[in-house]
Amino acid sequence: MQLFLGILAGFAWGALAGFLNTRITKWSLSKGETRLLLAGNLLRTVVDLVALGLVFLLRHGLPLPFEPVLIGTAIGLSLVTVLYAFRYGKK
Repeated sequence: MQLFLGILAGFAWGALAGFLNTRITKWSLSKGETRLLLAGNLLRTVVDLVALGLVFLLRHGLPLPFEPVLIGTAIGLSLVTVLYAFRYGKK
């Protein structure tokens, strides 16, 4: 049960960061400038690093096992980003 809750908690955290990434992507694409597209890519990378880094740095304070939370975070980040790309590609 702890494993499932860890993955679920990590997924929620990763999905939140992934949603922030989609907002950054949408904003940078709406501007249409190359400079802002590059800045958007850099910001998305920073969001990913912060999301995963916080899980790593807080691993001793987490009430759940560290590994499932980290895996859930990575899945949440990836899944939300992929779903957004498919949704955006259909437009």
